Amino acid sequence: MTNTAILSKIAFILVLSWLSCFPVWAASSSAQSVVVYVSEDQVFAAPILQNFEKETGIRVKAVYDTEESKSTGVMNRLIAEKNNPQADVYWANEVVRAEVLKNKGISTAYISPNAAEIPAAFKDPEGYWTGFSARARVLLVKKGLKEKPGSISDYADPRWRARTVIANPVFGTTTDYMAALFLLWGNESAQTFMNRMKGNEVKISSSNGESADLVSSGEFDFSLVDSDDVVNRMKQGKAVEMVVPDQGKDGIGSLILPNAVVQIKNSPHPEQGRKLIDYLLSKETERKLAFAECAQIPLHPGVETPPEVPSLEKIKVMNVNYADIAKKMLEIQLFLKSWSGL
Repeated sequence: MTNTAILSKIAFILVLSWLSCFPVWAASSSAQSVVVYVSEDQVFAAPILQNFEKETGIRVKAVYDTEESKSTGVMNRLIAEKNNPQADVYWANEVVRAEVLKNKGISTAYISPNAAEIPAAFKDPEGYWTGFSARARVLLVKKGLKEKPGSISDYADPRWRARTVIANPVFGTTTDYMAALFLLWGNESAQTFMNRMKGNEVKISSSNGESADLVSSGEFDFSLVDSDDVVNRMKQGKAVEMVVPDQGKDGIGSLILPNAVVQIKNSPHPEQGRKLIDYLLSKETERKLAFAECAQIPLHPGVETPPEVPSLEKIKVMNVNYADIAKKMLEIQLFLKSWSGL
């Protein structure tokens, strides 16, 4: 074999190898498929997407966040692909990520007919994202306490010194919550509260899950976590209960963190993307996610839920704008990192 022939063969093999690195759908223009990037846990999202396939005949090609890049991996991929979109839909596990995509010009507006009954507070007014199936920020409380905490302010109360735990506020839904406090209270008051909390010897954990486990084991008395963290521990038979904080007349209410669904601008399959969005925003999808292990709270009124999942109609909801939370998160990052010792 000549040198030229050998080089040609090597080049052919390299091209085949290069093509094999790309997802199958990169070369496919099938009108009966839809590509969705997903930040919700795969164990909860996959059954919903499989049901959509069965009911519509549209093939779903899903890309999930890894545990290491939770909530940011696929979002960063969408940002990187802005000029050559590969996804049709983004299923975000919280609204703030959807706001980032709107601000960067990566999403496009779509108002689903299935979103009509979802309260306006959980939808972008221009249709760039729509919320569904939420978690509430609640207190996971050890059973058997003589007195129970009822407010986020209890973190700074000397009665609870060295008896509380909170997930690192630099990450996850605790970041959202702290940004909301900074909006409601103002920067100075919120910083004062966080410093008092730290002076009250709060333990900083790595995640909501670790916080929930530390309370469930009896090592600490309460923690701020997501409502599904509490429901899961109660199902496991742990001696814990849920307290929805700040529900009194003058209370600030509980922060509600919905999933959000986004249509990607200039996506390959926009029609199929809209059909998937309609499906995710249906009452039936919310019912399934309420009864799943993720125990999520429906935003549609009148959706059946198991008894342990709190009803949105019975919760005093924190009055904050998600776009403002997204902006405030960026503003307070340096303070949160300093507070956490990062």
